[in-house]
Amino acid sequence: MATRALDFHLPDELNASLPPEKRGLRRDHVRMMVLDRVTGEISHDHFFDLANYLEPGDLLIANNSRTIPAVLHGNWIRNSDPIAPNVEIRLARRCREDLWEALIVATPVKPGDILEFSPDLSAIVISQKGNSPLKIIEFTKKGTELFNMIYALGEPVRYEYIEKPWDLNYYQTIFASHPGSVEMPSAGRAFSWELIFKLKRLNIQLDFIQLHTGLSYLLDDNYHQAPDENVEEYQIPERTMERILKTKAAGNRVIAVGTTVVRALESAARNGVLSGTTNLYIDGQYLLEIADGIITGLHEPQASHLDMLSAFVSEQHLLQAYNHAIEAGYLWHEFGDMNLIL
Repeated sequence: MATRALDFHLPDELNASLPPEKRGLRRDHVRMMVLDRVTGEISHDHFFDLANYLEPGDLLIANNSRTIPAVLHGNWIRNSDPIAPNVEIRLARRCREDLWEALIVATPVKPGDILEFSPDLSAIVISQKGNSPLKIIEFTKKGTELFNMIYALGEPVRYEYIEKPWDLNYYQTIFASHPGSVEMPSAGRAFSWELIFKLKRLNIQLDFIQLHTGLSYLLDDNYHQAPDENVEEYQIPERTMERILKTKAAGNRVIAVGTTVVRALESAARNGVLSGTTNLYIDGQYLLEIADGIITGLHEPQASHLDMLSAFVSEQHLLQAYNHAIEAGYLWHEFGDMNLIL
């Protein structure tokens, strides 16, 4: 299935290269564009004023997946002979406790090649993943032991608009607790504990699901991954789903914090399964069953996330809002500003 996402020109200066904290802001003081789902009306605020747009009884659902340092470097070995040192490997998705899909930034890597990350950790290339640039690699460690070594050796995925490396803590939400995302579920980054406590005092609740995000860009402009080829692992606690259903039955709103949450919730609604993997593709033709609104960042031109936002608001209103955000100097990407669609 091909993406039909909106296209527009994003000036380079609107790519947020610094975390808000490095720009002299608290994380909950980033800007927030508020977009009315029905009328397309646009207003401007800051994220710490989120409560002004919510009502008692509303339920926010956030993703508490924790970002792992998914970029590793290792020596590339074939038949016991070194081919290249310090090759970059980007983990893309965990398949099982010792098996990952990974992007190896070297060519031509072949099945049977060895990637040596340290004296205690290596991986063998098992196979190519279909026609994609991804390879399947099997580590010599698994489970918690493997995660511990990834944390010791790796660094966060960083795209070209991030000018310098930042510590992994900058790529975490404050409530991140379940390691597994190779890119930060960034819609939740702007939350502070102070804001969460304020919301709770107003009877606006917050609960959590997990969806472990995969690698969004495979460094190959000639390969375009269809949205329904993007498989991600999710889990929704039973008590959380019960709370969601009670909220909707009472006539209150369920608001997803991020596209990952929408994907998990709507997958569960469609399939009746609270955990597993999903390749659900959501666009303007999709009838949302659970999410009544969304808190999200600002997404780059032609991103499939824009297709999903079209399920909340018309493409016309969305494009208008994005052009307005560009004129107003909003900042894009994981360290940028926020968009509330209600």
